[in-house]
Amino acid sequence: MENTKQIVERVAELSRLSFTENELEVFEQQFGKILDYIKTIEQYELSAIEPLSQVGNNTGAQREDIVFPSLSVDEALSNAPKRNETFFKVPKVIQK
Repeated sequence: MENTKQIVERVAELSRLSFTENELEVFEQQFGKILDYIKTIEQYELSAIEPLSQVGNNTGAQREDIVFPSLSVDEALSNAPKRNETFFKVPKVIQK
């Protein structure tokens, strides 16, 4: 089996998450079980089975698209703590 700890650490890094060693161990075990299950599925001949794009036949409720008046830019930004001419100003959240 692949080194699942390295995979979990890489996914955590890409997701910008940090875990304790205990949490990494738990996720490593869970991820290992998922990979084992995928290997079990790969043993079956599935080439004759058509892929699904949606499990059920329900396409969702359709409604008419009705246009309603919306707020102006000034109204939308009127209670914003910080703003420029047309946008909300927020603190930077991605450090990399």
